[in-house]
Amino acid sequence: MPEFDTSHVKNIVLLGHAGSGKTSLAECMLYEAGLINRRGNIAENNTTGDYHELEQERGNSIFSKLLHTKWRGYKINIIDTPGYDDFVGEVLSALRVADTGVMLLNAVMGVEVGTDVIWEYTERFRTPMIFAVNKLDDDAADFDKTVREAQAHFGSNVVVVQYPRQTGAGFHEIVDVLKMTLYKFRDAGGKPEKLPIPDDEREKADRLHKELVEAVASNDETLMEKYFDRGELDEEELKTGMKKAMIAHDIFPLFCLSAERNMGSGRLMGFIDNVCPSANEMPAQQTKTGGTVACDVTGPACLFIYKTVSEPHIGELSFFKVYSGIVKSGMELENETTGVIEKLSQLFLVEGNKRTAVNELAAGDIGATLKLKNTHVNNTLHARGKSIELEPIVFPPPNMTVAIESLKKGEEEKLSQALHVLREEDPTFQVEVSPELKQTLIHCQGDMHLAVAKWKIERNHKLEVRFVKPRIAYRETIRKLAEASYRHKSKVGAQDSLPKCLCGLNPGWKECPIHLDLM
Repeated sequence: MPEFDTSHVKNIVLLGHAGSGKTSLAECMLYEAGLINRRGNIAENNTTGDYHELEQERGNSIFSKLLHTKWRGYKINIIDTPGYDDFVGEVLSALRVADTGVMLLNAVMGVEVGTDVIWEYTERFRTPMIFAVNKLDDDAADFDKTVREAQAHFGSNVVVVQYPRQTGAGFHEIVDVLKMTLYKFRDAGGKPEKLPIPDDEREKADRLHKELVEAVASNDETLMEKYFDRGELDEEELKTGMKKAMIAHDIFPLFCLSAERNMGSGRLMGFIDNVCPSANEMPAQQTKTGGTVACDVTGPACLFIYKTVSEPHIGELSFFKVYSGIVKSGMELENETTGVIEKLSQLFLVEGNKRTAVNELAAGDIGATLKLKNTHVNNTLHARGKSIELEPIVFPPPNMTVAIESLKKGEEEKLSQALHVLREEDPTFQVEVSPELKQTLIHCQGDMHLAVAKWKIERNHKLEVRFVKPRIAYRETIRKLAEASYRHKSKVGAQDSLPKCLCGLNPGWKECPIHLDLM
């Protein structure tokens, strides 16, 4: 049997504008769970998530990364995503398989442009959301302003669960109005001391607690009746109500963090375990034929490919989520799109660039496998004899187009293969060979997207290329109605040059005995 059953697997995606601290938070979560014994940081290029050479050069995330941690009897699959809109494909694929989103807000900058853009995608998927205000240890941090902006942008459903007692360099205390507890951290962060709420914070904590209770009760008639009867809801009732409201996209709890100093990540993980929904608590998956697939280990095996990565000397690594049944190593599944039978020779848990082999994964879990020959992003694999095709990810259209040329003659075929690999890894990257322009065109999301493609072609495929402007296709066309007149003059020469009779029976119209009278 799998190590974790469906109800004990939580899938979260870390979202937010570039620089909001997603990778640092993921590092804290791995450290708190004991999976790593030292927290890396962005400046030293030693985080588990940003392991790619290009990310270390640029100092920010470019690709989504699958990580996982174990916390108090639960497994949390974490997908860390980039914050720039040029890499929206990475965000969409992660949102497709996540059951909860954690949106990080920079306490210094508030709600940024990237946050608004990503929020539109979460609305499309109806992903249950948590907000986490990060960087509260910065001297320019403004928690209240950040909360006001979040509620202005995303509605009054953003409900405060935690607030900082102080911000800036002295930040080390968080008041939790769900548990009505003060968490006091050491300067080095880590596990906090749990204390009663101080008298000078009691009035504010009681007010925010009441707002939280009313927000939860307003989304559940049973809880509303209990609240009217008793004037209060206990912690378990609040957790149950919050989970239901989060699934319905009616409540977005807000927490406090300093990912840089490892303050608040443990409490957030506990909330993910106890409150955030598992895959089997979410609405059933829709199929292309209008049916549904319930997340149930007793159902037929079914998985969905949401991402592929081409690894040198190994081949394609395919990332998937199991939506039904139990997937086992060595199992043969049918690709609903191509009809090809694929063998899952190996199954892996992924930790950044590290892979751990496992024998099986249950419905709701996320993993990876190698060397699927004819399976790509958006493909559904299922047990033989079934007909299941889950709804695909709809990627946005490109924003810019350039032409690409090889600087060395004779490398056109190698360039074509390299572009094919890029297209397999990133569906928002499109390639077109234009017979009209006699150019190979690249359609992408923006300048950063294009720069990453060039880096991969030159580093991974050892090709020298350049980008040029696409040629313009000039065409003639009739644009409006026009009238014209002309006079035709002809010279009559030899007999054989005379015009023929219209009947076609005689050589010249003047000599046609049949039709002469008509001339």
